Amino acid sequence: MSKPQRPSRDQYRLFYSYASRWHDNDMYGHFNNAIYYEYFDSAVNQHLIEQGKLDIHEDDRLCLVVSSGCDYHAELSYPDRVEVGLRVAHLGNSSVRYEIAMFREGEQLAAADGFFVHVFVDRATRRPLAIEGEMREAISKLVMA
Repeated sequence: MSKPQRPSRDQYRLFYSYASRWHDNDMYGHFNNAIYYEYFDSAVNQHLIEQGKLDIHEDDRLCLVVSSGCDYHAELSYPDRVEVGLRVAHLGNSSVRYEIAMFREGEQLAAADGFFVHVFVDRATRRPLAIEGEMREAISKLVMA
């Protein structure tokens, strides 16, 4: 199996910066693998909330993760500051594939990169909903050719 390529900053459309937390480290002294997914999830939802297109408490729609993955290239550990890069690889009718990378602050190559596939569903029925209007516009800003 070939080693995945480390993405660089120029491959991402938007960045969010976060201070790491003491509890992000595991017993080996670096971020536990599950922590990367927490940062991925935070960045995606921060974008949707900041764009004013998602109200996690009152919205009739939900964004459910149906697929995810991550490749790890270099260790991150507390007290690193991390910058999470976002882009959209595919925007479908009711789903979106976000591609996400984590960078140590100021570094050009990703420490890890991965993806989330969100399906938009009705909160009550859990049936897929079309991504339309302002939500589609907000997500489209992250699409990279």
